Amino acid sequence: MPQYQYRATSIDGNIAKGRVEALHEIDLEAQLKRIDLVLLSAKVVAARSKTIKSMPKREILGILFQLEMLVRAGVPILDSLADLRDASETPAGRDLAGGLFEKIEAGATLGEAVGSFPGIFSETVINLIRSGEVTGQLPDVLKEIVRSLKWQDEMAAQTKKLLTYPAFVLVVIGGVVFFLMIYLVPQLVGFLTNLGQEIPLQTRLLIGLSNIFVHYWWLILSMPPVIVVGILSLSAAFPGVRYKLHQLELVFPVLGPVMKKMTMARFADTLALMYKTGIPLIDGLTYCEKITGNQVIQNAIRRARERVVTGTALSDAFAKEQLFPPFVIRMLKVGESTGALDKSLANISYFYSRDIDESIAKVQAMIEPALTVVMGLILGWIMLAVLGPIYDTISKMKT
Repeated sequence: MPQYQYRATSIDGNIAKGRVEALHEIDLEAQLKRIDLVLLSAKVVAARSKTIKSMPKREILGILFQLEMLVRAGVPILDSLADLRDASETPAGRDLAGGLFEKIEAGATLGEAVGSFPGIFSETVINLIRSGEVTGQLPDVLKEIVRSLKWQDEMAAQTKKLLTYPAFVLVVIGGVVFFLMIYLVPQLVGFLTNLGQEIPLQTRLLIGLSNIFVHYWWLILSMPPVIVVGILSLSAAFPGVRYKLHQLELVFPVLGPVMKKMTMARFADTLALMYKTGIPLIDGLTYCEKITGNQVIQNAIRRARERVVTGTALSDAFAKEQLFPPFVIRMLKVGESTGALDKSLANISYFYSRDIDESIAKVQAMIEPALTVVMGLILGWIMLAVLGPIYDTISKMKT
């Protein structure tokens, strides 16, 4: 968005100068008029590219929420976007609101304007806004979009919460073991050798392991990132490897069931939102297939959608996929029989959302003592291997 250096006059005749971002001089004049200034002259001093590739999710949520409130209050779209542009505290927010304003002013619909920012708005959001414009339910659709995006943000936070603690504890355990093997154990090797007695097997194993750490520490430190990069590269290059990894994700002990519940909850919430806003069921399933990150569930949704296209009932189509729990199938049947499929899907999402909180609490309650026991066993073995020979020597000296 261009930045203008302007010269204006106030009502009492005082001259004001400054810089402000505006789409063009007419927009600049309108902005100054709001603060009781009359434009005298202006020139472009800088221009910011309107190409926005990404924005923080919370900022996108804020823009959509404010837009929904303004539209629901009866404020025209152009005026709403102008207010958002002027009130935005970040350059990206001003550019986004300004870009939408410019495209709508040129004759585009809101859906078309939003669609010109694919890096900001997902295909699902774009099509929901288009549907809201067609059906005349734009404020309600924007409200549902904001609610869904907030919920998805909470799910992402829950996932991070689930994985952060175990990762932190494992890093701490690794750091402690690395310190012991690199520094402490080598310091004690000479002392244990000078004891003049046979070194027990467990102590010899500890010394050998310590030597590996001392001589190949660079290899040990580089292995985790190399393994991760290798797995990601293989996953990107070979669909079969990616599919196997996604299968493992769903059956991984403790964490797998929680991840599956999160995926099911997002699928149900997205399909309910689309069905409620008037998007055809087949299209809704297509979008749900695209947003599902797990390829196993993605393929299951695709096969179910193909059955629905051929005339199979939605519940029967999903019942043939062993991946979906009986609860999901039962709720789909209830929705079909009552004609309130969106409510049944919303109930599925609510149930899993509540269950996810409880599952994460249980997983964290299990992981904490398990990792503590693992760390205790490692440290206990090290201390036993180090102190065992010393204790034997002291015992012999007493006798």
